[in-house]
Amino acid sequence: MDLKTQTELEAAAFRRLVAHLRERTDVQNIDLMNLGGFCRNCLSNWLKDAADETGIALDKEAAREQVYGMPYEEWKAKYQTEATAAQAEAFAKSHTGH
Repeated sequence: MDLKTQTELEAAAFRRLVAHLRERTDVQNIDLMNLGGFCRNCLSNWLKDAADETGIALDKEAAREQVYGMPYEEWKAKYQTEATAAQAEAFAKSHTGH
């Protein structure tokens, strides 16, 4: 597979992942972190890192809006819930350096 095709496929997979996460507002970031080791914020940070590496201006909030489909604060107000004690405990055990 040539590099251009690979990049196009990876971009399509990323867009599909982001669309899926936008639809699954019931899945909290802490659940993603506890099960997968990454969350929506990680994706937005990786997007910003990629922009920085290529010299494209993208601030943290704009990157988050790309992933969340709305301003981060709006998403939190609409969909984020308080972590349960069990979620917080699982996070503390598995992500000591995060």
